[in-house]
Amino acid sequence: MRDELLNETLFFELDDARAKIANWVADYNFQRPHSSLKYLTPAAYAAHLTATDDRLRNPDQLRRSSVAPPALLGVKNPETLTATG
Repeated sequence: MRDELLNETLFFELDDARAKIANWVADYNFQRPHSSLKYLTPAAYAAHLTATDDRLRNPDQLRRSSVAPPALLGVKNPETLTATG
């Protein structure tokens, strides 16, 4: 975004900047294919992942997985947390 829009565009007022940035984001996400996404747009790639439930094969999704299960709600005693987990 910085190289393609922010460094090369003059914004005359805040509304002008918002409109130009929104147009760039829409183009980037819905019109431009990305080689890293098998030449799909980000929107099409996301729809494909949702439709095929293939999210676990996405390396970014695996990096965001939780390492440990969440703590039990309302448990504040460290001994209880150790005993249950």
